[in-house]
Amino acid sequence: MSDQTPVTRHLDALGIPYQTFRHPGPVASLEQAARERHQQPEQVIRSIVFRTGAGVFVMVLMAGEQQVSWRALRRYLGQSRLTMAKEPELIQFTGYVAGAVSPFGLPAPMRVLIDQRVLDNQVVSIGSGERGLTVIMTTAALRLALPEAEVGQFGEKSSTDETDKTNGR
Repeated sequence: MSDQTPVTRHLDALGIPYQTFRHPGPVASLEQAARERHQQPEQVIRSIVFRTGAGVFVMVLMAGEQQVSWRALRRYLGQSRLTMAKEPELIQFTGYVAGAVSPFGLPAPMRVLIDQRVLDNQVVSIGSGERGLTVIMTTAALRLALPEAEVGQFGEKSSTDETDKTNGR
């Protein structure tokens, strides 16, 4: 089985360094994916696509299990309504199925937002365009490959965020 996908071809064309990792079997959880890749769960980047209007989509890159804050995302985008893209929309607008979505090699440009926590890691893994295969790269390479991506805080506040705020950190 080839490790060439639209994602890897796109990264190759840009001269972006990366590695691929093929899982030995089906992946049932984020924790399993991280374990098999010898990573921490927060190094696994999820590419989540939202519909902001008719035929208009935005992709949000989130670290690990971190959930998107709908309120923060709506405020950032200046949208009162948005919905997660459905599987047929994912395929139509990204060319990828759920579980393999990537911000690279898209059939048409899409606005990409990167949650700040993604950049807390030196090395991350992200969708390759094919289930069971991932792309592993440095966050510096990720930023180089996505020069127009916008970085912000799009995740839900965690209990450690609240503790840090209370402790003045």
